[in-house]
Amino acid sequence: MAPAYFPHAGDRRLRHGAALKFFWGPMNCGKSTLALQMGHNHGRQGRRGLVLTRNDRSMGPQVTTRIGLAHAAVEVTDDLDIIALVCKEWGDGARIDYLICDEACFYTVEQIEQLADLVDSYDVDVYAFGLATDFRSYLFPAAQRLFELADEVNRLQVEVLCWCGREGLLNARVVDGSVAREGEQVVIGDTAAAQAEVRYQVLCRRHHRTGDLGG
Repeated sequence: MAPAYFPHAGDRRLRHGAALKFFWGPMNCGKSTLALQMGHNHGRQGRRGLVLTRNDRSMGPQVTTRIGLAHAAVEVTDDLDIIALVCKEWGDGARIDYLICDEACFYTVEQIEQLADLVDSYDVDVYAFGLATDFRSYLFPAAQRLFELADEVNRLQVEVLCWCGREGLLNARVVDGSVAREGEQVVIGDTAAAQAEVRYQVLCRRHHRTGDLGG
């Protein structure tokens, strides 16, 4: 069945259609900063979008960055139907041309499917940002689905370094001073305080595998 037509749905571009794009990289590579910059750029051209996030570092309904930028956002929970969210905006008379989806690695797989449906059936551009792998170096289920479905996948090129100077590729979970190998896939922790009980640190593959935190 074809989706209901909303007069405010997308910008109805017929030549190229909408796209699902996934931008990924380790911690500290500027994903949230790029997300806010992209939203700003689209807004300047008269487009209207929604910003979504889950498990932001602020633990609030907003996207925040380590360089001090912030923007209010819709908090994505397990039971959020993103298509219904967008349709409600349309029903209220708002135009939605695009979605900025930060921390998309923490969404459910079903929500990633919803993002693809919004692109294909409703002509809404979706820009998703997130980690690819968890603290064990295994793909997050949502990230894996984005790799499988996205029209375009981009690894962010902002260089993040391991303590040794090599390129930082993997996000280690540090618990009581040691690299954790087991535990829940998602655990909120600090990314800066060296003495935190649970924190995260970007490491190169060699030192992630050996558990060497340096210093």
